[in-house]
Amino acid sequence: MAMAMAMAEALWLLLSSLLFLSVSAITQTKLTDNPADELVAVLNANRTAHKSSSLADNPGLACIALQYIKAYQGDCEAVGESDAKKPPDSEFAQTFAPNCGVDASTLSPITGRFLGCQSKYVQPSEAFSMLIKNEKSLEILYNKNQTEIGAAVTGTDGGAPYFWCVLLSNGKHNSSFVLEDGVAKISRPGCFSGANDDCSGADVSSPFGHKWVYAVTAFIAVGYAFGYDHSL
Repeated sequence: MAMAMAMAEALWLLLSSLLFLSVSAITQTKLTDNPADELVAVLNANRTAHKSSSLADNPGLACIALQYIKAYQGDCEAVGESDAKKPPDSEFAQTFAPNCGVDASTLSPITGRFLGCQSKYVQPSEAFSMLIKNEKSLEILYNKNQTEIGAAVTGTDGGAPYFWCVLLSNGKHNSSFVLEDGVAKISRPGCFSGANDDCSGADVSSPFGHKWVYAVTAFIAVGYAFGYDHSL
């Protein structure tokens, strides 16, 4: 009986520790489980490090960035350098804005576009290096006339290839890319920044998910130990 009690106590301590780690992980990932939000944070940190102000994360602009990605219809080869294809500007007012619930009359000029595509998912910090890859890109990013930013990431049908898009604008904060109902239309697959949306649109599983498996296993073991104790 004493051995069973000792085993139960040890397993209970293990369970408590694992539950603490899992809850802590969830608390942390609530702030970072949208890769588009993470990318905006990386871009703004880079701007402020070079004495440029942070850009306002506009969910309307970010939703449009997601629509911009979807216009490529999964064609990763269409994303390139000088010869890259891109959706016509008319699509912003005719298609992208309505799909996002953005009032077309509040569209402001797009003053910077960064688009990248890869066959595998990368972390936002790596996506930064993929998108901002030369002096011209840096000049656009650091331009002090930029005021707003919107980022998006998605895979095709929830898988590879993975597209990343960042749109910049010099629009006036709170009066450009205004959402008709105050909330951007969430569309899947894909994530966009500024929407307060916990998003796994890139289909990357949380690295903390397995801790719950361990916790449940430990819980079952504790129950078994207590059951064994009661049978003695």
